[in-house]
Amino acid sequence: MTAAPRRMSREALGLWLGAAAMAMFGLTLPMTQIAIGDAVSPRLSPAFVTFARAVVAAGLSAALLLALRSPWPPRALWGALAVAALGNAIAYPLGLAWALRSVPTAHAAVVTALAPLLTAVVAAWVLRQRCSRGFWACAVAGCALVLMYSLWRAHAAGHGWALRAEDGVLALAVLAASVGYVQGARATPVLGAERVICWVNLAALPVTLPGALLNWPAQAPEPVAWVGFAYVSVFSMWVAFFAWYRALALGDAVRVSQVQLLQPFFAMAFAWPLRGERIEWLSVAFAAAVMATVWLGRRLSAPR
Repeated sequence: MTAAPRRMSREALGLWLGAAAMAMFGLTLPMTQIAIGDAVSPRLSPAFVTFARAVVAAGLSAALLLALRSPWPPRALWGALAVAALGNAIAYPLGLAWALRSVPTAHAAVVTALAPLLTAVVAAWVLRQRCSRGFWACAVAGCALVLMYSLWRAHAAGHGWALRAEDGVLALAVLAASVGYVQGARATPVLGAERVICWVNLAALPVTLPGALLNWPAQAPEPVAWVGFAYVSVFSMWVAFFAWYRALALGDAVRVSQVQLLQPFFAMAFAWPLRGERIEWLSVAFAAAVMATVWLGRRLSAPR
């Protein structure tokens, strides 16, 4: 096999792995709803799902790190790992689970579609990069689209033209996740991408283990709740990250990263058979518009 076909094969594998990771991440929203139920028929509490899923992922991470005989991360990275744990293992899943008690998957998918763009904004701020005016225009446009969508959803639900608390929580959760991603990226060159999520889960353990025990369900929920919980514990917090990091390593990172644009549409598609949520074409249109701003923003995000 010549070098060119081999390189194309690696890039193709990277794209397929990236798409698989986005499908797993897309399933996170409906599976979280399956685990927690809704306001009418609650199952596991959002707090328990958040903390306990991170505990399960921490156990898997510890086993892998021991098997690989991975050394402790340098002390200089402990702060970055702690911030990543706070954002990615605690704040984001907690805000997402709390909001999903009241809003459908499609609604959450549109708001969380801002994650790639907000991550780029946080990275530009933390790394003190000067980005083009076009990039900042795309960031403002994406936020405006999400704001318009949230106001429309609130009006359609009879809440008037006012934002619901769930929208604010979702926005803060996405911002927390973006900060966590950037801090995790700081540790990646030293620890390796696939080990970062393991150390992030372990760094969160002093908070997540007591949190899981304190929020342990008093009554056994429906068995289906444990199916959703098992998925978000093993795949959302662990396996999907491995597939995603490996995809970025195998292929052209710039090209592979574009498959993030598929995540909100995966979430909406899976919510139909799993949650019985009919696909609202206006939600799809807003998600597509937000993703267009993400795509264009990335094209214009080169430092100047």
